[in-house]
Amino acid sequence: MKRAVLDELAAARAAGRPVALATNLRSGQQLLVYADGTGGDLCLDMDMVVAAGETLKTDRCDTLSTPAGEVFVQPFNPPPRLIVVGAVHISQPLAAMGQLAGYGVTIVDPRRAFAGGERFAGFDVTYEWPDEALTRLKPDARTAIVTLTHDPKLDDPALAVALRSPAFYIGSLGSKKTHAARRHRLGKLGFGENELARIHGPVGLAIGALSPAEIAVSILAEITQTHRNGAAS
Repeated sequence: MKRAVLDELAAARAAGRPVALATNLRSGQQLLVYADGTGGDLCLDMDMVVAAGETLKTDRCDTLSTPAGEVFVQPFNPPPRLIVVGAVHISQPLAAMGQLAGYGVTIVDPRRAFAGGERFAGFDVTYEWPDEALTRLKPDARTAIVTLTHDPKLDDPALAVALRSPAFYIGSLGSKKTHAARRHRLGKLGFGENELARIHGPVGLAIGALSPAEIAVSILAEITQTHRNGAAS
């Protein structure tokens, strides 16, 4: 690898900028493929550049066949993010499991009595109002958002921001009845059926979970399913 390519790759990773590295296995020439451009000494036609960029969506390496030889493509994505609104009992195991799964976890709750202390030591915790926090955090296509407060005053504003973002997963705690009421309230804010269908509610896979830890497992499983299979896009 040429030093210039290595330096550019390191800079992209430090900035949290997704980039795929394409290497011709015959010549050793390389190309960095971004969402908005390329850099390097390997020439690929537009179809191959697009195919290389697809690895950023799948998080999986790929090998492309070109007239100049096979090209190995390795994606370098920043860690996905998990934003949890509500420092409740479910949030503790969910935050720990999310971190183990490679997510950068942020806990959002303006109620310091819930979010303060040692319960979420080691995690990014903000006491902002959820809509303000989410606006600042700018959820992207590698962000999962889960609201767990069960309080419309906190969950609804967060969901409104989430629905206006490209977050790949949005989930909210509550029964089917609670979720129907939630959809009705958000509908009054102008969100259509297609937008509201993005919200997983009741949150988590239906595995019969009862305890906070089990519910956290079901939520992370659904997040993983959506992330890897695109089930909620």
